[in-house]
Amino acid sequence: MNKIIILSCLLLLLIGCQLQNRPEVKAPIEVKVAQVISGQTLEVLGIGEQPNLMSQVRLLGIDTPDLQQRPWGNAARERLQELIGEQPVKLEFDVEVKDQFGRTLAYVWKDKALLNEQLTKEGYALFVARSPNHKYDHRLERAQQRARLLGIGIWNPENPMRFTPAEFRRQYR
Repeated sequence: MNKIIILSCLLLLLIGCQLQNRPEVKAPIEVKVAQVISGQTLEVLGIGEQPNLMSQVRLLGIDTPDLQQRPWGNAARERLQELIGEQPVKLEFDVEVKDQFGRTLAYVWKDKALLNEQLTKEGYALFVARSPNHKYDHRLERAQQRARLLGIGIWNPENPMRFTPAEFRRQYR
């Protein structure tokens, strides 16, 4: 009987510690997109206390071709611009909210579409898991598998992207 009580107390203690150590995730926010910088980076208005302050947002879980990787870089930027249009978007956050460059990290939603996933599904982006942000990794990985199987965008066998964006940046910068 004493062992059951002790085990129960230990279990409650472990559960309590896990809940306390869990990082708080910010609630989604609606923002206006001022500019699409690339297929994975936006400038937005509406983050923080100053609604007119411009902030850079990096789409989580994806890497799109560098703008100098023609034609894929420009195509990714143009497609993201089309998907966003003129309406506000919602930013959903994961565990880590900022990257090493000070950009806000987010999943971007327009209506009920996850734009990070849409770009990947259409062959404009690569899925790249970045710890500790893994909320939609499974969806993004499936979207990439679909694009590869269909041979669309960067996966087109007649005009494939030869270097990943990370490889391209290491080689040409």
